[in-house]
Amino acid sequence: MTHYVGILDGAEDVWGVRVPDLPGCHGGGANPEEAIADATSAMREWAEARMAKQLPMPPPRTMADLLRAGEIDSGAGESAVMIPVLIDSGRPVRANLSLDAGLLAAIDEEAGRRGLTRSAFIASAAREKIEGHR
Repeated sequence: MTHYVGILDGAEDVWGVRVPDLPGCHGGGANPEEAIADATSAMREWAEARMAKQLPMPPPRTMADLLRAGEIDSGAGESAVMIPVLIDSGRPVRANLSLDAGLLAAIDEEAGRRGLTRSAFIASAAREKIEGHR
């Protein structure tokens, strides 16, 4: 899984994240967590659009590279965050998982409440955990 550096800046209830290696890709929110989550979604959409055109993803630069290039202005309150890009392949694969019976019952109950299959619920929970959503 590839990670890109996002540049976080903002104050009070206006926050933004831009991803220098993915031109035009950014996110925003009322707090840093919301801005990062929005940027994570934007990065997935950016990557999916690029892949639909059969274009390769740009290689991610390191934080050190971005600092040397002057892309991060820590004096202005900007900070760097690592954001994963998780792209669905569109090809489901069976997996054998072992879970506690009580946990599985809770998963099934919650999945049913949300109108999801067990697999869709577990995939959604895994994506949220990997992408750092709370």
